[in-house]
Amino acid sequence: MTIFQFPKDFKWGTATAAYQIEGAAAEDGRGPSIWDTFAKTPGKVFNGDNGDIACDSYHRYEEDIELMKQLGIQSYRFSVSWSRILPDGDGEINQAGLDYYHRFVDKLLENGIEPFCTLYHWDLPQTLQDAGGWESSRTVDAFVKFSEIIYREFNGKIKSWLTFNEPWCIAFLSNLLGAHAPGNRDLQTALNVGHGLLLAHGKSVKKFRELGIDGKIGIAPNMEWAVPYSKSDADKAASERHIAWFADWFLDPVFKGEYPPFMVDWFEQAGAKVDVKPGDMEMISQPIDHLGINYYTMSVDRYNPDAGVLGFEQVDMGLVQTDIGWPVESRGLYEALHHLQKYGNIDIYITENGACINDEVENGQVKDFRRISYLQQHIAQIHRAITDGIQVKGYMAWSMMDNFEWAEGYRMRFGLVHVDYRSLVRTPKESFYWYQNVIRNNWLETRPV
Repeated sequence: MTIFQFPKDFKWGTATAAYQIEGAAAEDGRGPSIWDTFAKTPGKVFNGDNGDIACDSYHRYEEDIELMKQLGIQSYRFSVSWSRILPDGDGEINQAGLDYYHRFVDKLLENGIEPFCTLYHWDLPQTLQDAGGWESSRTVDAFVKFSEIIYREFNGKIKSWLTFNEPWCIAFLSNLLGAHAPGNRDLQTALNVGHGLLLAHGKSVKKFRELGIDGKIGIAPNMEWAVPYSKSDADKAASERHIAWFADWFLDPVFKGEYPPFMVDWFEQAGAKVDVKPGDMEMISQPIDHLGINYYTMSVDRYNPDAGVLGFEQVDMGLVQTDIGWPVESRGLYEALHHLQKYGNIDIYITENGACINDEVENGQVKDFRRISYLQQHIAQIHRAITDGIQVKGYMAWSMMDNFEWAEGYRMRFGLVHVDYRSLVRTPKESFYWYQNVIRNNWLETRPV
């Protein structure tokens, strides 16, 4: 057994996203988003599930915040539903939407929980998608308008901000692989979308500075770590492409004002190229204050020219997997945090980390010991990175509660709190009580689970 003591100012939290938990999809003036459309397209989401009700957190937020208070978290990361604020993306403000988030943020603050706001967690208003989506300058400008509204409304209440959650998912998972909304399968579209959202990020950060908002702002990419299957140059290059595809493709523009040249060359060989206009990179590379990192898994990669655009395949090494099929290898988080040091020793928050474990309620309990094991391993790696001098300032477990898991519908459970989707009853799991103890002591005590 080892005890890992965390710094006094380390912030423990949890995270969610609007479309995954709120429900109330057609209430109080909210307009449709691309996820409303995608979820109701036959064959796109498991079992035809959608976010119309989800966890009904829109109506039950006080109950949910009471659970957060019981858990003891200091920080809660949530996202704002763009189409609750601007139902058609860039037109009239829906005051009922703003009022809801004011009630919500005020309740967090009353309970001593710091709100950590993500402006965009995938739910683009459908009207903007119809007008060209992230490939269109209208959407970029609309995001700046949306973010300015939120900055002005919540200045002084919200001090920690993120522009975008997981740019890789927005660009590639949704527009190259077609697995998420809007479901395109085209490399050039994916590159265009990625560039559009990076421009929106830079312009929003610039607006944040111009308004003199009291707080800190950044972006939250998802990272997967990868190691080569063999010592061959081809396998090494394949794993480097994997890492860069998720992280460097978006972070090099933010921190260096350029796309990674080896990735630019690779995509050009595949017939696609980013249209970088004069001034774009200066806008994208606005200085940021912190970086959110979402980490779940790592892989062993080998070169396979027939394995999609990136030319790598993941080798099954027989590792333990979570119920969604992702290998558990916490060392990848440690390596990923070191990889990020090439951008300078910026403040980092682990904005998502967790495991899909589909244990159900038995006799009033959810004995999700595999989730505890996962969390324990990954939090230990964070302490290891902090010991190396990396400025990890906080950890947010994904997720506060079971929720709508995008294309997987409701069959994949990531929560510390179990949600019965028929009754909407919340039941804290064993992992909830385990994490409560970690937060209370500000240390991690490792032991076999």
